[in-house]
Amino acid sequence: MTDVSDITVKMIQYSKGNLHDINHFMKVFAYAKTIGEAEGLDSDTQKTLEIAALLHDIACPLCRIKYGNTNGKYQEAEGTILAEEFLKDKSIPEEMKKRVIYLVGHHHTYTNVDGKDYQILLEADYLVNADESSYSKENIQNAMEQIFHTKTGSTLLKTIYQI
Repeated sequence: MTDVSDITVKMIQYSKGNLHDINHFMKVFAYAKTIGEAEGLDSDTQKTLEIAALLHDIACPLCRIKYGNTNGKYQEAEGTILAEEFLKDKSIPEEMKKRVIYLVGHHHTYTNVDGKDYQILLEADYLVNADESSYSKENIQNAMEQIFHTKTGSTLLKTIYQI
């Protein structure tokens, strides 16, 4: 079976030297891995989460060219297609592939969150985006109340951003 490190290397290659994109998905991966492990996810859910974290912004390069920006809805729409293509030859169980594609296609959707892997991906991506986009304390406080639901993610948010 393909392991997460193989996918990490492939995503770095896929990013063609775009250090911002590489650093972003690697930070999201690190937070997702940390939160998932601390929250006690089973091994399949943990692996699904980690792969989704690596692939979550797979559509950003295309969106920059096609739309001139990386709007979340564009990322979700284009990301499902690109994630499916990226994973097609990987030795991963079909259900795991489907879940990863679903998560990539919903990583900017904060409603109807249907699993801990989904919740943790949202939290990990927010932790990184808050720094990269210099979110206000008010935005971060609102996220604490409306987005963050895991104990570990909430602790990280409070600690990192001193709220």
